[in-house]
Amino acid sequence: MSPLSRRQLLGFGLSAGAAALLAGCATPGTTSVNTLPTIPPATGRVRLEYWAWLKGLDQVTDLYNRSQDRVQVDTVFIPGGNAGGYQKLYSALAAGAGPDIAQVELRSLPEFLLANGVVDLSRYGIDRYRELYDPTLWNQVSYTGGVYAVPQDSGPMGMFYQPAVFDRVGASVPATWDDWAAVGAELKGAGVLMDSFPLADASPFAAYATQAGASWFRAEDDGWVIDMTDEATMKVAAFFDEAIDDGIVTTAYGAYTPAWFSAAADGKIASVATGSWGDALIEGVSGASGKWRAAPLPTWEGGYASSFLGGSTAAILANSQHPKEALDFAVWMTTTPEGVNALIEYCGIGWSPARDVVGDLREKPSEFFSGQNYNQEVFVPATKESSQNQDWSWWPVTQQSFNILSDGFRGKASGGTLVDAVVQAEKDIITVMKNKGLSIRKADA
Repeated sequence: MSPLSRRQLLGFGLSAGAAALLAGCATPGTTSVNTLPTIPPATGRVRLEYWAWLKGLDQVTDLYNRSQDRVQVDTVFIPGGNAGGYQKLYSALAAGAGPDIAQVELRSLPEFLLANGVVDLSRYGIDRYRELYDPTLWNQVSYTGGVYAVPQDSGPMGMFYQPAVFDRVGASVPATWDDWAAVGAELKGAGVLMDSFPLADASPFAAYATQAGASWFRAEDDGWVIDMTDEATMKVAAFFDEAIDDGIVTTAYGAYTPAWFSAAADGKIASVATGSWGDALIEGVSGASGKWRAAPLPTWEGGYASSFLGGSTAAILANSQHPKEALDFAVWMTTTPEGVNALIEYCGIGWSPARDVVGDLREKPSEFFSGQNYNQEVFVPATKESSQNQDWSWWPVTQQSFNILSDGFRGKASGGTLVDAVVQAEKDIITVMKNKGLSIRKADA
């Protein structure tokens, strides 16, 4: 992803009032936080606040605090981002208050940036740490020539599957999505579903499109360019239209719902394409120990080896009086063996954003997964720069866009198509962005 200029991201006809509408509340001020003086490191004791919904984070901050004489970090738990956490953060920012650090999803970071809610960490030395981080994730926190958050965790995608279920029809692990569909057709004859496809959550579809080579948004000098009906996206939409119509997947429930757990325990679901964090959820399937393994995500012709599903950042917010100390803590938490191991042990985070620190627990074979060292075999290669689509970037109304797309997908249950839903969603998203004061046009228009 190319860094966006400030004119590209903020100046595309976006006034301070439009930015406030985008954020859902007033901005912290009409002056960009990035024109304010750089705050020097404190000379005395510092107490930081980290607002997050990540369970167990207080044990991670306690570990850090025990290693420090001067800087201490307090964890404050808030609801999940779109379940009220983001509104709480925006309200605090507008009041001139709020934490030093906040958990912000990768896909939601541009909205905080547009609301002048986060600090350009380049001013505080984050660039010296660039080589410590996964390049794809680093790209997704880099905007306007700066870096606006510290990657915290992610979800490189693979496929978890039940070998014994595949063996019922003598099927091999599919290497491509076409192979996946062929295996699914065989399993259907045995009364088994290949996977589920959620109509109410567009995130997996976006991840599949990313893997196929899609790049829905890009910034140019005159504004945003949208291209959701490109060849890669339409291919993915048509593929899953057919998979749903053929009964290879179910839309009746999504992965990790009670109905899914029941079907998985009964051997009625053969596999799940998901982020690396799915391993912990699969361990919740009744009687599943020794019955699951992991494999690389099936691939699209001309696409990439994997994709990312989910991911969060530790963002330093605009009202922090100690951004340098907050950055130091965030880097410790996400790149040191102590920090990463604590995040895995206490919080069960997704994949570490650090290039070279996977975490001790993820370097060993898994008893649950039949002794397979699946993290090293499947997910380490999935994070390689060549395995990921570097052209994908998030945009200022990502969550609203996903809601629009999901609303269209629901029409599949009453005779609609995913292809038509994507086409209509693109039109609706263009309208939304224009209504928010953003300059946008269709690719090649």
